[in-house]
Amino acid sequence: MVSSIQPADVPPELAAVLDRLMRLHPKLIDLSLDRVRALLATLGHPERRLPPVIHVAGTNGKGSTVAFLRAMLEAAGHRVHAYTSPHLVRFNERIRLAGELVSDDMLLDLLRRVEAANDDAPITYFEVTTCAAFLGFAEVPADLVLLETGLGGRLDATNMVARPAVTAITRISLDHTQFLGDTVTAIAAEKAGILKPGRPCVVQAQPDAGVLGVLEARAAALGCPLSLGGRDWRVAPAPGGFRYEGTGRALDLPAPALPGAHQLANAGTAIACLEHLPLTVPDAAVAEGMRRVSWPARLQRLTRGPLVDLLPPGWELWLDGGHNDSGGAVLAEQARDWAADGKPMLLVYGMLGTKRPADFLAPLAPHVAGLAGIAIPDEDKTLSAEEAAAAAAALGIPSVAAEDAAAALRRLVGEAGGPARVLICGSLYLAGTILRENG
Repeated sequence: MVSSIQPADVPPELAAVLDRLMRLHPKLIDLSLDRVRALLATLGHPERRLPPVIHVAGTNGKGSTVAFLRAMLEAAGHRVHAYTSPHLVRFNERIRLAGELVSDDMLLDLLRRVEAANDDAPITYFEVTTCAAFLGFAEVPADLVLLETGLGGRLDATNMVARPAVTAITRISLDHTQFLGDTVTAIAAEKAGILKPGRPCVVQAQPDAGVLGVLEARAAALGCPLSLGGRDWRVAPAPGGFRYEGTGRALDLPAPALPGAHQLANAGTAIACLEHLPLTVPDAAVAEGMRRVSWPARLQRLTRGPLVDLLPPGWELWLDGGHNDSGGAVLAEQARDWAADGKPMLLVYGMLGTKRPADFLAPLAPHVAGLAGIAIPDEDKTLSAEEAAAAAAALGIPSVAAEDAAAALRRLVGEAGGPARVLICGSLYLAGTILRENG
């Protein structure tokens, strides 16, 4: 789901074309690549004129893996295109051209050309904007393209690149079950659709053995060399950071700038991808990438802004966009680490009604001292504040409903006995709203 609300500083012409493209969404979802294939053909097949591509799929961690790749490659001096989704504040975040966010003028030009080529035919917002990204990637010189799938893999609009340099599969868990299937093995089969004949694939360690079996079977059928986390490469915490050991290099590295123990696996996935590229990334650039990597709304601490100003001295405000069982488990692991300083953890929580609140909240429940449920602004499929609070209360979490994030923070501060750590979580759409509200 994509909000039709555009930030106030988006140029009117750009806001108008984005809104027009959103209205082209088919009345019935036809899960195929036919629309994308036809539009790319009309555009002259830009997907066939790209620099080497790293294509990343998975349920959790694919965006962070792309962020690690971009940080390391750019530290080595390479020009990198990147395509990620969803955006948090402005659509431009989805497309980076040679290291820079696409400008409003460039984005407007790309979207107008794609809109004209599509000629008002039904097409999803993600499909048509992916074609715009391909067009930009084909026309602006760069050394590499980093491509993150949007949903699934097999029928994802990004899956039009016939011979990527390398593919990568991050952790797979239950999400988008209405489209991808209601078991992790069914979802794995969809993610495995990005594998291409003979092209190497880096696979993160999977908690479900059935997932790995699906990926291995698909790789064997296509003759794809697999590089498996825990077998062909591994990461482990070490004093001052972590150690990576792969088939071609062993590195002692600083702790990633992205917090959370789970980010070591994403960093390792990215480093393992480098071993299959036709370009060089020196060890020093890998280390520098760990220091400079940035990926908003993934355990991001907010240190200034009007929402932070609502908190008394000694309080902390954090933001995370995780929204499924794996996201909840990752946050629970972080909560265990945080517990050492004695600060209680409080949640401001909002989620789309298409997700599974209990799956996300259950791992967190033992660590949460209190929760304020809120609705996600401008999202018609959001849980109401009362529904969000009730989902938490059903798991034994002390919960209240609040009008918005600011009201939630005031309520939590008023009921807490001392300094606490507040985590705003449950949805990337909520995270985007928070970043806008907090400036």
